[in-house]
Amino acid sequence: MDVPRFLKKPESHFFLLGPRGTGKSWWTRKVFSDALRVDLLDAATLRELAARPERLRDMVHGARDCDTVVVDEVQKLPELLEVVHGLIEEKSGKIFVLTGSSARKLRRAGVNLLGGRAGRLSMHPYMAAELGGDFSLEKALRHGLLPVVVGATDPDFQMQAYCGLYLKEEVQAEGLVRNVGNFARFLEVMSFSHGGVLNLSNVSRECAVKRATLEGYLSILEDLMLGWRLPVFTRRANRELASHPKFYFFDTGVYRANRPQGPLDLVTEIEGPALEGLVAQNLKAWCDYSQGSHALFYWQTRSQVEVDFVIYGESGLYAVEVKNTQKVRQEDLSALKSFAEDYPESKRFLLYRGQESLLRDGIQCMPCEKFLRTLKPDAWA
Repeated sequence: MDVPRFLKKPESHFFLLGPRGTGKSWWTRKVFSDALRVDLLDAATLRELAARPERLRDMVHGARDCDTVVVDEVQKLPELLEVVHGLIEEKSGKIFVLTGSSARKLRRAGVNLLGGRAGRLSMHPYMAAELGGDFSLEKALRHGLLPVVVGATDPDFQMQAYCGLYLKEEVQAEGLVRNVGNFARFLEVMSFSHGGVLNLSNVSRECAVKRATLEGYLSILEDLMLGWRLPVFTRRANRELASHPKFYFFDTGVYRANRPQGPLDLVTEIEGPALEGLVAQNLKAWCDYSQGSHALFYWQTRSQVEVDFVIYGESGLYAVEVKNTQKVRQEDLSALKSFAEDYPESKRFLLYRGQESLLRDGIQCMPCEKFLRTLKPDAWA
């Protein structure tokens, strides 16, 4: 699918990081159509540059008509960063765009070699508003919003292949874990934590692995950008708050692919976290794509009063509660009211599965699908 993305082109060198299948290569081809491209997923290219990384310098100097150099999946050969750093230092006049789907090797091998001369951008799955009229809430809850899946003729098969690709090529081939079976089991167990407060002791028992091993697995998951932890919002806290983060897979489809489903699983037990995760990934993309600094949190008191999402940044303070219900009940508003007592300057939203937009007690109640369709960077729904 040829879908314009909200990501804005910087004017200087940058890393573009994001999981496989989010459209990094497609976007760089679209935006930098005349660039010199170095694709490290191509076996021959990888082999030649691995044997002699300095060959990249010859390629860059030889491409006199290209203003931009795109290196795809640079984590496959981190040694190239030293060459890139040298080319930037000698002021070659080229803009370097370095894409990657793993932060682990880049962090270890030297993103800092570029001396802060390259910014960092993130590529996310589609935002609902990017798809416009092609967005379907029901399809998104089932298959997620990964471009490689959304455009597939058989999205279920494509999603299973996608998860298998990560286990085989990113985890096993890179030697990140000794036992791939244990890691696959870990992904399954983590699907039950999607959208919930992360309790590593419980997950460790379920996986039957040591706590240290589990923390290593979680680090791998985050380095591959397949999942992330959502911290508690504590700024100007007036009450005792929870201390543990929540966890989300980066895409609802990946959550659904790893979540076991059988006759004992209630639909609401699966669709509730799926809906919350879908909102989470759109809000995270909004924070990264919008101008200025924005960060995503959740809010929970020691007495278990919880607001699903808090966005704090230059454009304001927003609190968002997500309910997988067809009607707005008075008790659904209680957490947002508590938040308003501590943060009266906040703008508060309740998203639900109904059809009406309502204003109750200073809280904007909106159909979730409408909210997602209208949420665009630098603008609030």
